[in-house]
Parts: sequence; structure tokens; C-alpha cells
Amino acid sequence: MPGLNSNNSIRRGILSYDSNFKDRCFANYTDLEPIIGHCKGLGLRIVLTSGTFDMVHIGHARYLETAKKFGDFLIVGVDSDEKVRKRKGPDRPIVPHTERMEILSHMRYVDAVVLKAINAPRWALIKMAKPDVLIATQETYTKEELIELKKYCGKVVVLDPMATTSTSAKIRRLQISMAGRLEKILTPKLLQAIEESLEEVKK
Repeated sequence: MPGLNSNNSIRRGILSYDSNFKDRCFANYTDLEPIIGHCKGLGLRIVLTSGTFDMVHIGHARYLETAKKFGDFLIVGVDSDEKVRKRKGPDRPIVPHTERMEILSHMRYVDAVVLKAINAPRWALIKMAKPDVLIATQETYTKEELIELKKYCGKVVVLDPMATTSTSAKIRRLQISMAGRLEKILTPKLLQAIEESLEEVKK
């Protein structure tokens, strides 16, 4: 996922409303850093947010739309698959990070997407980008951390949930629904199999 190397590329790629996956998505912070420098040189206000963005839903879209209103250039950090598994368990993410990043690149509010690797130092992306505005949710940082983060950001904004559900809640509902369906389908068949086995034993 190469970054951009010139002002012309920035104007043609990142600052357009096309997906331009190859231009908008970055595998590491090093490739993104000069882009941020170019944008700041153009006088653009940098906004940064991060997350998993697994099974993208309307809450994610509303969140990113609101985030973009705080500036001109929205960067979205996306947790790698390894990072998500460490935090949320072996069954997550549902969608691999390559696809999550590409999906986000199709959202018109998002200007750049960068992968957050599991071995990246704490707050490395924030410290590198030094955004004018850092957007977070209430669950992302503690009050103490929010105060400390202000050293690296012009402003920290904490947004409320943008939908009545989350990806984790959706997955739980799907699991419960599937379990209920399997119970209705399998129970009669299991009972029949047990009865048939017992009849065989009696013979």
C-alpha cells in the first residue's frame, strides 16, 4: 500500500472523493508522515481517529462523518488483525484488516487510512501525526490519558456512540439467533437418532 510522493499526487489522489485505495491506504506510519507534512503545509487542519471498524455499520459512518467536521483532512488508524485478536479474542476480527481499510477508503469523509500494527509503540500514530484534533470514544481512553494526550494534540474530542448497537453486540445477536435455529433443527434429529440407537441396542 504505497503512499503519495508529490503535491500533485495529493491533489489528484487523497484530496479527491474517489476511493483511490492505493493512494489513501498506508501500511505504516513512515509512508504517511510526509503526506501529513504536505497537508499541514497546505494549511489543512488534521483530524485523527482510530479503531477496529470490524463489520462496518451505520454507527461507524456517522462517527467518521462527525469527525470530519472538526477539520479538513481525516486520518483513520485501523487496528491490525493481530492487535484486534489480542484485545478481543481469537474469533475477532470478522473482517481482515486489508478489507476493513479498503472499505473505509470508500467513505467520502475519510482522506487517509493507516494500519496500526500490534508492535507499534503506545500512541505512536498520535505522536507522529500531532493532529489538530484527536477524535475518540468514551471507551477509548481514561480521563487521565485524555489529559496526557493533549500534549500531542491541539484538541481532544470525545464523541458519544452514533448508533444503538456495536459490532460486538451484532455478533452476539447473530450467535444467539444461530444457536436458536440450530436447536430447532438439530434437537428433533438428535432425539430421533438416539431413539434409533436405543432400538438397535434392544435387538
